[in-house]
Amino acid sequence: MPAIRFLCLPSPSAASTASAGGGSATTSGQLPPNLSTKPTAPTLLKLTTPQAPPHHLLLPADLPSDVKEKILSLEIIGVDSARAVFLNPNLRSASPESVHSVISFLLSKGIHHKDLPRILGMCPKILTSNISGELKPVFSFLSGDLHVPSSHFRRVVNKCPRLLVSSVRDQLRPALLYLRRLGFKDTFALAYNDPILLVSSVEKTIIPKLEFLTAIGFSREEAAAMVLRCPGLLTFSIENNFKPKYEYFAKVMGGRLEELKEFPQYFAFSLEKRIKPRNMEMVKEAQRKLPLPLMLKTTDEEFRDLMMKRRKR
Repeated sequence: MPAIRFLCLPSPSAASTASAGGGSATTSGQLPPNLSTKPTAPTLLKLTTPQAPPHHLLLPADLPSDVKEKILSLEIIGVDSARAVFLNPNLRSASPESVHSVISFLLSKGIHHKDLPRILGMCPKILTSNISGELKPVFSFLSGDLHVPSSHFRRVVNKCPRLLVSSVRDQLRPALLYLRRLGFKDTFALAYNDPILLVSSVEKTIIPKLEFLTAIGFSREEAAAMVLRCPGLLTFSIENNFKPKYEYFAKVMGGRLEELKEFPQYFAFSLEKRIKPRNMEMVKEAQRKLPLPLMLKTTDEEFRDLMMKRRKR
């Protein structure tokens, strides 16, 4: 059964220009040296080759040809087709041409072939997205609202593929406006370091974290300052992170809110693998409390050396 291979080739007009200059493709299918392999508007082509499909694929003989084409296409670019269909049932009815168009569009925006397995594996919904109504607005948002140059689209999308399946009107722009009011003025940092915040629900994810911080005693301004210093706080689970770590800090370690205000990164460390073991070691050695940064940021070797030096005093 022929397999389908995706190649990023120049558009027909670019190829014609190259031919006029005397260049031609070799019989092995490789491009001649004078023909760029990174066109500004790549076209997705399907080539049939005698190559066999991935060994783990056993496709029923009576499977419709368009379904076979989609399965092979996804598998060859590195996407688990079964998982993709499970997460995005609309793939069952999507035409191979529409799927190819989406991939071609992503390539035209600077996404590399090697990025596709991760991006499409995490968000297979992208494969059935409407290019004009859903994907193009996201890239316009990146360039217009976040001032991301087109040459950096790839970096931002790889950081957070969920951007491509988020509505600009209902999710991305409202989240950006709220984060700006909260104090996030650096759009560069939002785009390149913390784009996950843009796809997080303001009502269900961001606001509850701030409410938890104010509930344990911080003022609204202090809570905002903490998340500005450590944006990851807004992505942590209240039940699985904030509550158990705060209870241990307050009840077992006897910590003060002022310490957390100065070092909100405390919540980013593992309770079982870092916080508890090191606190228990200090209690065992009858050592005075260490400042949180010194207690948690040091390596295991540095922490042992620190304990040894304090014992010798």
